[in-house]
Amino acid sequence: MGNELIVIGASGFAKEVAWLAEECGYELKGFLDDSPSYFNTQVLNKPVLGSIDDWINFGDCEFIIGIGAPETRSVVVEKMTASGKPKFATLIHPNVVKSKYVDIGEGSIICAGSIITTNVRIGDHVVINLNCTVGHDVLLHNFVTIAPMVAISGNVTLKDLVEIGTSASIRQGITVARNSMLGMGSVLTKDIASPALYFGAPAKRIKSKEGK
Repeated sequence: MGNELIVIGASGFAKEVAWLAEECGYELKGFLDDSPSYFNTQVLNKPVLGSIDDWINFGDCEFIIGIGAPETRSVVVEKMTASGKPKFATLIHPNVVKSKYVDIGEGSIICAGSIITTNVRIGDHVVINLNCTVGHDVLLHNFVTIAPMVAISGNVTLKDLVEIGTSASIRQGITVARNSMLGMGSVLTKDIASPALYFGAPAKRIKSKEGK
């Protein structure tokens, strides 16, 4: 591919995303991060080029958001698009197994070992981490985050900003409300109708969640 790419963020997940980008054939130019602790440093032998607002100085590059938290990722995209039209890459590891009946939005990330079957729609800036399975007729709205080793059965809908923890499982036919979170190792057997944190096997409501 040979295109230059900048990762937004410079912490742990950003490093994994940078590695994924190189596996996908991109040339990694560096990172942008708002934390002063990263200024004038290097990450994976690549420079932190400035703060997120500095993306406008690298208009010839593509960008990917290396931030796991859905709401933070959403805020960053909103901030960047308010000052221009950044070109967001879509990263799919070469060993991901998926059918031709999968639609994937811009800025989304699908990590190594994941399997995505048929009639699946993935929105913008979605993260599907390592070794996940996504069944038939699943709809993942924008800014969803799926942690490693999650199993999503068929006919599941995850609304915007949903976060699913490591090794969680979701029964077929489930709908999860916007901005909800399912804790790691949980087994979801019923719909989540309003924004909330669920945890356990079977998963139960722990508390309501506020947010955008």
